Amino acid sequence: MSAAEHPSTEQFKEQVIQEWTAPNTVAAWSKWHPKLVVMGAEAKEAIVQAARVEPGMHALDIASGTGEPALTLAELVGPEGHVTATDLGADMIAVAKQNAERASLTNMTFLQADAHELPFADRSFDRVTCRFGVMFFADAPQALGEIYRVLKPGGRVAFTAWGPLEQNPYVATSLTPFLKRVEVPPPPPGAPQPFSYAEAGTLSGELQRAGFREVQEELRTISGAWPGPPEELWEQFRDLSVPFHPIIYGLEPEERELAIGEVVEGYRRYYDGQKVDLPAVIVLASGVR
Repeated sequence: MSAAEHPSTEQFKEQVIQEWTAPNTVAAWSKWHPKLVVMGAEAKEAIVQAARVEPGMHALDIASGTGEPALTLAELVGPEGHVTATDLGADMIAVAKQNAERASLTNMTFLQADAHELPFADRSFDRVTCRFGVMFFADAPQALGEIYRVLKPGGRVAFTAWGPLEQNPYVATSLTPFLKRVEVPPPPPGAPQPFSYAEAGTLSGELQRAGFREVQEELRTISGAWPGPPEELWEQFRDLSVPFHPIIYGLEPEERELAIGEVVEGYRRYYDGQKVDLPAVIVLASGVR
């Protein structure tokens, strides 16, 4: 297999950076932030509970996006604690900082940082969290090694990732109408992608190999209720689901419109006139240094 056929880790990293730091991506996340807070409430609560955050702690949140769960962590650690929120893109983390200012949270630091090379001293944090970001680590052993390094002994890490597509009504409803119309080749070995840890035991296995102990993993069904109509939920999914854009825009316009219509009708089955209450399946994993 040639180098062109088998991308390197550095190429994977560059792909993730391009996808998640593009101006249109940042603008979309900023636009939808208020409603995403509502939609992501149960996923946020799951990771916060798994992290077992207490007042006075110092926590690091990786891939913070527009702010959650870092904003909630800052409330929980209180004025004696501190939260450092990081993201690959300076523009994205600037949006998170604005959201913290609106919430009058002053016990936070915002920093552009790559999980593969964390700019912190050894044993700096009591807790490290990453909500739906671990799947996009281009070199998981390196990134988890960095997280292990910056955690204090006895410190806890908590992650969420997407569960299996076929068991995940939200993602399946959003993607199946496209997948039946376009042939999607399997990702290259090691490529970061949304379902990297959908198979049971894969994320917990990575944590164990990185040296974490008391590792726990579970598949959890949560509500991802979107506070708006089905058409708006589709707009949000289209705007934010950057890794799926090649699938969505790989169709001819007429076929794409047919697929979008099927997605919206799928959402409508879960619409009560105020919200689209689609269940989602996530992987929740934690461990101790």
